[in-house]
Amino acid sequence: MTNGLAIFFAISIAVFLAIDASLFGWDVSLSLARRFAGLLNWMAFWR
Repeated sequence: MTNGLAIFFAISIAVFLAIDASLFGWDVSLSLARRFAGLLNWMAFWR
């Protein structure tokens, strides 16, 4: 991964979190975190 690509990803994530915090009150981030936790539990079951 190049430095430019890493900076782009970091800025994209920061912008997503800022928009989510200001417009949706962290609802989207919390929903994605819960789905990711469910995915991890599902993957742990198949391990």
